[in-house]
Amino acid sequence: MTSRLLMPFRTVGGVPAPVVETAGSTRPTPILDVAHPRVTALVERVRREAEERGADSDRARLRTAHGIIAATVRPVYSVEDVRRVSRTLRLGRGSCSQRMAVLEAVARSLDVPTRVRGLLVDGAFWYPRFPKARPFVPEEVLLAWPEFLLDDTWVPIAELFAGRGGTGPVPSGFTNSGPETLFEAVARTTVDWDAPAACAGAAPCDLSAHLRTDLGRFSSRDELFARHGQTLCRPARTLAEPVLGRWSAGAGTGRGAVGAGATPSAA
Repeated sequence: MTSRLLMPFRTVGGVPAPVVETAGSTRPTPILDVAHPRVTALVERVRREAEERGADSDRARLRTAHGIIAATVRPVYSVEDVRRVSRTLRLGRGSCSQRMAVLEAVARSLDVPTRVRGLLVDGAFWYPRFPKARPFVPEEVLLAWPEFLLDDTWVPIAELFAGRGGTGPVPSGFTNSGPETLFEAVARTTVDWDAPAACAGAAPCDLSAHLRTDLGRFSSRDELFARHGQTLCRPARTLAEPVLGRWSAGAGTGRGAVGAGATPSAA
């Protein structure tokens, strides 16, 4: 059982979003404050480490950035989706959504246009993380899924690591349980919301069953959240953030350690 009590009013409807080619951008936004010294320092580190590895393509630099963010920004259940990237870097912790925003800011600083796809994901997808707090799990979680313009093609975040190759066993799919979050998962296994042929219909990388509504593409996450609001209403975010904003993703998973009032973000 999920809940709508903690969510803002949102009118979407069940009709899939029309396929419209939305232009991305490299411009800064209130969330993607690319000119902030913390962001520029991160970008310089990405450039330096990518050069040391001989990574001379935009895709390779974004992969390098992803690895740095995963290693330096601790995953938590923060519920403030409009937090500035510079603040996430200062805190050294962030939800999946916040860490994806950091990657978008790096991309824009590298002159790679970005945009986001708005996805309303079934709250039940987060049940494994909140086994004893299901009545407090939002009915739907709004997820900003980044896309990057590489070689004139829009590439979703999960496809940045396409072509991993290798001769080992096929990686297991993302289960949204344990310490791994979506942000880490895209680096090791395919994650897709559209049941692509690559998933063979039933492979664990297919998350399409959890997608309730595709809101379409937006030029920035700022535009998405301005139009559709965040997952939680403001009073719920105010109460939840002091606890969930410091609580490491995966802590207590499967052991019922979540206290009353806990709700997931897109971690």
